[in-house]
Amino acid sequence: MWTTRTTLGASATNLAEVSESTVGCTTERADATPDPASEASTLPLTGERTVPGIPEENYWFRRHEVVYRDLLPRCSGREVLEAGSGEGYGANMIADVATKVTGLDYDISAVEHVRARYPRVEMVHGNLAELPLSDESVDTVVNFQVIEHLWDQAQFLRECHRVLRPGGELLVSTPNRITFSPGRDTPLNPFHTRELNAAELTELLVEAGFKVALMTGVHHGPRLRELDAEHGGSFIDAQIERALAGEPWPEQLCSDVEGVTADDFVLLEADIDDSLDLVAVAIKDPVA
Repeated sequence: MWTTRTTLGASATNLAEVSESTVGCTTERADATPDPASEASTLPLTGERTVPGIPEENYWFRRHEVVYRDLLPRCSGREVLEAGSGEGYGANMIADVATKVTGLDYDISAVEHVRARYPRVEMVHGNLAELPLSDESVDTVVNFQVIEHLWDQAQFLRECHRVLRPGGELLVSTPNRITFSPGRDTPLNPFHTRELNAAELTELLVEAGFKVALMTGVHHGPRLRELDAEHGGSFIDAQIERALAGEPWPEQLCSDVEGVTADDFVLLEADIDDSLDLVAVAIKDPVA
């Protein structure tokens, strides 16, 4: 999420986690149904994580949700660590299919929130640079929209390799640097330390000892491409501009953002450099 009190210009493009706005979608529809997730959530927006149940955040939340949904089968029947679990909604999704889910986060408020709201997740407070798990203790490590926040990405990946059992999988998603911070060596998002393109992410994974089994990317599906056209060429830019303006959002923009679902995004191996987010599956010591 971007805060509305940022020095970035409204022309910035393809930036995930846009709004922590206090003046977002203020028009309430008569037929609106209260969202239990919104009412139950007490975890504040900080600019570093996505929180469900917030109308202005819905595009970014669904863009993250689709990766959990599509990679969920890879967690079925496995002992899973989500390293950097944030609000916990993803770990809770994984708990639907996994044998065991451990969540790990450095933010103690997030740890306490997950323990209270998602009791199926065994929550641990710890540092991703030194995972508080034994060697070869989990089948899968999930790390979605986190690695770009880390100062020592290589060390974290080595730790993932250490705690995975032979044949275990590391599932990673991260903003695609090419489309997220186009033409820049440093990230536009002030909470990101280093963003990656597909080749750079692949190199990091291989250097940590992994074999990259899949490199795919998140793209807009047909409905979102229609919304791009309806909102001046970029649905993302339309949201950013309103968040930075500090003014109420137009009713149509609110309606369009709230109507986005995970089905509006697609994961494709083709055109990886044009993807919004990168999604990788990496294997430790693949079993022949």
